[in-house]
Amino acid sequence: SAPSLPTYFLHSSKMSEVENAFHKFAMYGDTSASGNDMTGKNFSKMCKECGIMDGKAVTSTDVDIIFNKVKTKGARTINFAEFQQAMKELCGKRFKGKSPEEALQAVYGLIEGKEPGSVGTTKATKVGGVERLTDTSKYTGSHKERFDESGKGKGLAGRQDLTDNSGYVGAYKGAGTYDQTH
Repeated sequence: SAPSLPTYFLHSSKMSEVENAFHKFAMYGDTSASGNDMTGKNFSKMCKECGIMDGKAVTSTDVDIIFNKVKTKGARTINFAEFQQAMKELCGKRFKGKSPEEALQAVYGLIEGKEPGSVGTTKATKVGGVERLTDTSKYTGSHKERFDESGKGKGLAGRQDLTDNSGYVGAYKGAGTYDQTH
C-alpha cells in the first residue's frame, strides 16, 4: 500500500486546486494577465460562480467590501495570499456556525476545480458582443416590431409585410393594372 502522506501535503494539494481556479479566474477576460493578480470584477465573478456569493449570507456588496479590505492600498488587484485572506473573511459569513477551519475548507471545496463560465455543466459561449446581438430590447426599425416588451418573438404577427396577398411585391407601382386581355 502507498505510504500515508503527511497531512500538510494533502492540504497543499487541495490548495493547488484552489490556486489553479484562482489563476483561471484571474486571467478571465484578459489574455495578457499573468493569472497572479485578480481584479475585483473577476473576484466577484469567481465568488458568484463558485457559489460563495449566495445573495443571502454573502451578497455582492460583501464581496466588494472584503475585496477592498484585503487588497493593497492603491492596488486594483489582489494576489493569491490576499485572496486567501478574503476567503477567510467570507467563509465565516457563508458558513455560519462552522469553525473557521471547517468554513474555510467548505469555501475551498466550492472553488476547487472550478473555472470561469462552467456554472452547472453548460459552457456559456457568450464571448464578445453576442449579448448585444441577442438583446431584443436594443433592436430598432422593423426588427423591434417583431418582439414584445419581454423580448419574446411575435412570430408572423410582427411581420407586417405579410398582409398583402395580392401576389405583387410590396409597394409595386403597377399593382392592379395588369391587362386581363393577354
